[in-house]
Amino acid sequence: MARLRTRHSADTPGGPALKRALTTPLLYFFILGDVLGAGVYVLVGQVAADAGGAVWVPLAVALLLAMLTAASYAELATKYPRAGGASHYATRAFGPFAGFVAGFCMLAAGVVSVAALARGFGGDYLSEFVTLPVGLVAVLFLALLALVNARGIKESTRANVVATVVEVGGLLVVVALGVWLMVRGDGDLGRLGQLGTPEKGAAAAVLSGSVLAYYSFVGFETSVNVAEETRDPRRSYPRALFGALATAGAVYVLVGIAASVAVPTATLARSSGPLLEVVEEAGGVPTRLFSAIALVAVANGALLTGIMASRLTYGMARDGLLPAALTKVLPGRRTPWAAIAVTTVLSMLLALTGSVTTLASTLVLLLLVVFLMVNTAVLVLRRDAGESDHFRAPTALPVLGAASCVALATQIEAEVWLRGLLVVAVGVVLAAVAAVRRAGRAHDGERG
Repeated sequence: MARLRTRHSADTPGGPALKRALTTPLLYFFILGDVLGAGVYVLVGQVAADAGGAVWVPLAVALLLAMLTAASYAELATKYPRAGGASHYATRAFGPFAGFVAGFCMLAAGVVSVAALARGFGGDYLSEFVTLPVGLVAVLFLALLALVNARGIKESTRANVVATVVEVGGLLVVVALGVWLMVRGDGDLGRLGQLGTPEKGAAAAVLSGSVLAYYSFVGFETSVNVAEETRDPRRSYPRALFGALATAGAVYVLVGIAASVAVPTATLARSSGPLLEVVEEAGGVPTRLFSAIALVAVANGALLTGIMASRLTYGMARDGLLPAALTKVLPGRRTPWAAIAVTTVLSMLLALTGSVTTLASTLVLLLLVVFLMVNTAVLVLRRDAGESDHFRAPTALPVLGAASCVALATQIEAEVWLRGLLVVAVGVVLAAVAAVRRAGRAHDGERG
């Protein structure tokens, strides 16, 4: 997720101030790199299974829905340009209990995302090289990522730069192959208008497909944590945020069109490597080469998300919100090995007990909880002036953003709800424990 290390300048009364180093172009590429990730490499086929041949429609709808919540983030990030993100906004609007739940849901979403990508890594793309049980591959893959994570942030971020270029290049190859198929007359343009399945009408199919497509746009929410390091967040953040989302959305819609034109819907729906089907249909690009590109993309997304989850776990433990044992670090590398180990084991368990589709939907459900808090926090915090001249979203946008969260949540299956509610329940219990501890410390302070 977050790809820049924070650097400190002079200390302020409230703690060390972060250096304002990010310009609008740098922030744009930061957000674009977070959003334009590995999800689309794995989930296009599942979107086709839910929505039919018009894969591009749920992708476009998911983009519009993401833009609604992005408007709320733009207002809050420019109004309160400091690290903390959704947890900070929920704390200001509703108190520390809600802030903890928001932060815990973000942490859980990261663990779930890594599990989904681990299963995606063990699918059809890997099968171009070797055939192994998906569960075994996921466990070994996560163990290797944990070792890279523990080795150090410098090595991880260097690998990310190369991997980001590779994964974006892979998506552009898919778009180009789709155009080539249409030019030579081998594609089926009729599939672009086929919405719905035998089990679902068009409207239900679009909503259901949009839940999975939403997964491809997550990542923008982590950018609020670097608003404090942006030179002119009031001006730069909204431009970079909406520009990056629009760019990613355009690429994803083009990829969806290319996949639908090139490959029969039933074939896409059965594949765990849907973009590989486009390459095979078009020819001209070695399938092993493209599979390698896809594997790099999936591994990069899992690594970055794993880094985020382990650091968030470490930070919450350091603040007394999670067990203190999770603050342990390697003596030489100074990486949070205990947090890395725990988040990796949890991801392994999830990868062994859930499909890619179920895990992706669980991630979306957790983020919908967070996004609902953010959209409502905007309205609650309107009475607080905040920073002068901050971006202000039209009131209709956070209202529609909150409504979109509810609408998408209604399309999530009962099995996913059970998983998601269990995670939220754990967060609520831990938030209650943290509240009791805070009250105890306050009482001790008064007696002292």
